[in-house]
Amino acid sequence: MKTLRIMLLAGAIAGLTAAGALAAGSGGGSGGTSEMPSASGPRYDPAEEYAKAVASIQAKDYKAAARSAQRVTDAAPQSLDGWKLLGVAQSGAENWKGARKAYERAVKLAPDDLPSRAGLGLAQARLRDPKAQEQLTWLKAKASDCGPGCDAATLQSLTAEVEKALAGGSAAGQPSAALERGSLLFAAAGDRAYVQAVGLINEKRYDEALASLDAARAAFGPHPDILTYQGYAWRKKGRFDRAEGYYRQALAVAPDHRGATEYYGELKVERGDTAGARAMLAKLDRICAYGCAEAEELRRWIDAGGEPGL
Repeated sequence: MKTLRIMLLAGAIAGLTAAGALAAGSGGGSGGTSEMPSASGPRYDPAEEYAKAVASIQAKDYKAAARSAQRVTDAAPQSLDGWKLLGVAQSGAENWKGARKAYERAVKLAPDDLPSRAGLGLAQARLRDPKAQEQLTWLKAKASDCGPGCDAATLQSLTAEVEKALAGGSAAGQPSAALERGSLLFAAAGDRAYVQAVGLINEKRYDEALASLDAARAAFGPHPDILTYQGYAWRKKGRFDRAEGYYRQALAVAPDHRGATEYYGELKVERGDTAGARAMLAKLDRICAYGCAEAEELRRWIDAGGEPGL
C-alpha cells in the first residue's frame, strides 16, 4: 500500500542529520537506488555539491562556493535554489557579472521570487546596469501590497539593500546579508522539514507538504527524493503539468531513481498514456533485475487503468 510505504520512509529518514546523509538516502516516494549512477547521469551529485557550496559560504570561501554551486546548476539547470546559491557565491567572490547571470536565470524560473529579484538588483547596481532600478521598483511595489503571508521584514531588508547599492553605499565584495542568511539553512532544519512533509503527504495535506518540501529543498538543493515528493504532491492536487516537471527534474538528477520512475508512470496512466506508462515499467524491470515494489505497484496501476482499488 502506498501510504504504508510513505510511513516507512518517514521512519527511515527521521535519523538523518546532515545534507550528506540525505544525499545517501534510499529515495523519495517509493524508493531510490543504491546502484552506480547511470552513464547518462550528471558528473556531479547536485545535492552533494549544494552542501559543499553552503559549507564554503559559511567559511567565506566564495570562490569554492561558486565552483560547487556551478556544478549544481550544470547538473540541475531547473534548480531555482541552485541559481540563487550561485548568485550569493558569485557576489561574495566579487564576480558581479556571474552573479547577474545567476540571478537572471533564477528570475526566469521564478519571476515572483523576492531574493532572486533583490539579488539581481544588487548585481546590476554593482555593474551600473540601469535595469537595477527596475528591480527596486518591483520590490517597492511588492512592499506596498504586502498582504497576509507576506514576509514584510525580509522584503523591507531586501529593498533597502538594493536601494543602498544603487546609491553606491554597499560594501564592496560583500554579498547581501539577507540573501546570504537565506542560503545558510542548517541541514537539521532541512531534515525536519522533509520528515514533516512526508507526514503531511500521508495526511493528504498537500499545500502544507509543498511548503515543507520547499524548505527542505532550500536546505539540500535539488535532491531527487525531495523533487519526487514535490511531483507527487502536485499530482495529487491535480496539477499534472507541475508534477511532470518535478518528476523530470528528479530523473535528470538520478536517471534510475525508482520512486520518480514509478510515480511518473502512474502520472502517465492518469493521463491515459498507457504506452508511456509501459515504458516506465520496462525501465523499472531493467533497474530491478530481481523485481521491486515500485515495478509491481506500477504494473497494478496499468492493469487497473488507474489507481488500484478505486
